[in-house]
Amino acid sequence: MNAAQLAFFRARLQQLEKDLLKNAGETTEHLRETVLVPDPADRATIEEEHALELRTRDRERKLLKKVQQSIAAIDAGDYGWCEETGEPIGIPRLLARPTATLSLEAQQRRELKQKLYGD
Repeated sequence: MNAAQLAFFRARLQQLEKDLLKNAGETTEHLRETVLVPDPADRATIEEEHALELRTRDRERKLLKKVQQSIAAIDAGDYGWCEETGEPIGIPRLLARPTATLSLEAQQRRELKQKLYGD
């Protein structure tokens, strides 16, 4: 991968990191603004919305960790190479999933193995 491509992916990952951190801050503020309501149905609706929002943020927290690992891989010169086979991951896959650490073939093998044998 050339320097321009690495710079493109670094900028894309940094923007994703910034967006994830912004969303986390908005969630914190949103949860602090909770108003207590006397109606049990309204309270249940609000609690369900909060639970959904927290699940979403938990997934984003995990994604943030992967984004930061990908940025570190760019710094180390390892970005864009499959961890399993050592082959290039491929630009189309990285465009679709910039945090990918496995080539398409390696990921398919891993998913098939998980399907057959479980985790």
